[in-house]
Amino acid sequence: MSLILRNGRLPGSDDLVDVRIEDGAITSIGYLAPGTDRSPTVRTVDLGERWITPGLWDNHVHFSQWAQTSRRLDVSAATSAHAAAQLVADRLAALAALPTAGNQDRLVGFGFRDGLWPDAPSRALLDAASGPVPVVLVSGDLHSCWLNSAALAVYGFAGHQTGLLREDDAFAVEHAIDNVPDADLDAWADEAARAAAARGVVGIVDLEMTWNLDVWRRRIAAGTDSLRVDFGLYTHHLDDAIEQGLTSGQVIAGTGGLLTVGPYKVITDGSLNTRTAYCFDAYPGLSGDHDRGMLTVPAAELEALMRRAWTAGIRPAVHAIGDNANSLALDAFEAVGCTGSIEHAQLLTAADVARFARLGVTASVQPEHALDDRDVADRYWAGRTDRAFRLGDLLAAGVHLALGSDAPVAPLDPWVAISAAVGRSRGERAAWHPDQAISRQAALAASARGRHGIAAGQPADLAVCEIDPFVASVADLRRMPVAATLLGGRFTHSTL
Repeated sequence: MSLILRNGRLPGSDDLVDVRIEDGAITSIGYLAPGTDRSPTVRTVDLGERWITPGLWDNHVHFSQWAQTSRRLDVSAATSAHAAAQLVADRLAALAALPTAGNQDRLVGFGFRDGLWPDAPSRALLDAASGPVPVVLVSGDLHSCWLNSAALAVYGFAGHQTGLLREDDAFAVEHAIDNVPDADLDAWADEAARAAAARGVVGIVDLEMTWNLDVWRRRIAAGTDSLRVDFGLYTHHLDDAIEQGLTSGQVIAGTGGLLTVGPYKVITDGSLNTRTAYCFDAYPGLSGDHDRGMLTVPAAELEALMRRAWTAGIRPAVHAIGDNANSLALDAFEAVGCTGSIEHAQLLTAADVARFARLGVTASVQPEHALDDRDVADRYWAGRTDRAFRLGDLLAAGVHLALGSDAPVAPLDPWVAISAAVGRSRGERAAWHPDQAISRQAALAASARGRHGIAAGQPADLAVCEIDPFVASVADLRRMPVAATLLGGRFTHSTL
């Protein structure tokens, strides 16, 4: 069966084109004479002069956590520790009033950002709001968790002084609470995949901290087929991956071409909001061993891990947010002599921007984080924010950009990332360092695979938009109406 998309337009053009698709690939773009589609083996869809774009990728997600976010207590609006605790108290009171209340097993919340709070999270404050119910609040950047005494006891941190866990301790708790039955989580993941497809998404790089090979094999076998998935690996699974002969770019048999081995992820520092991003300069108001953030993987160990992965054919993806962490990560790429990506790349020196280009390292960035973090950056990176989220400088230096969300840290919606990269603003606020904005064309290219737009011979991974993305306003980019999405020539979403 062939498919012909009639009367579409490419971004930036008013000319109408027809796109012919066979066996999941584009075979021609241009005018097709009437009668071309009269064969019973040809299906024709009229696009009604809408715009055809490449299908979009989110290059950094934590998909299982994203699928669970809507089932967790939203504490993102809390402007203080007391306000967050009150949200917990209110939710528990509401649950207790339900006819089927019974004993609450636990309460999980998500989204707090304490970087600018006037008060500090404390175990005592959360205890007073929750009583005996175990409560875990996960920060919006995933790098800290706030637990009450009951939860601290459940997850192995009984007696912790503040209840605020950071970095590896927080990751351990996040892994422990991710114990939803497979059937439930897979159903939520399928729902989230369909929602992503409705936003023009055809693929994700899933960097969930689990053995994603088995997870996605199971989901795809059960019928989740809305997305292509590159799955990431972590250090605790690296030996298994090497023993199984997994290499980056390898398509997993039996998944219909949907599942591919992705990168080897190493987290070398923390985050800005948690004040653990590893920087050259100290954070205002902090003192002690971690006043400049936390380096969670020493330089020599990082180099050894990257070399082991690269030698086995697995591409490194290094989490680095602070300028010192980025510099050390680039040192490791240079020492190993490999390519790969730095995930986040939020604070960079001018010399390191140039090194990204020279070493061929991809900057895998999340533009929406700039808008979420602008106020906390102005406080904790004061005097240095001209070097934060340097998308414009990276692009000008010839660095390959890959846009993503880090969902659930930001929404899994590439149009949100594109809007943030282009406008450096959200709502009515003035643009933040607008000199670092990039063009609509560059942002769309950094959100797609295949850097030359739509061409014959490419997979028919496409999105159909109601507005031309090359001329849309920043606000319209953020809410871009998507009429259809195709994955390998198959509709995964359509309102046509």
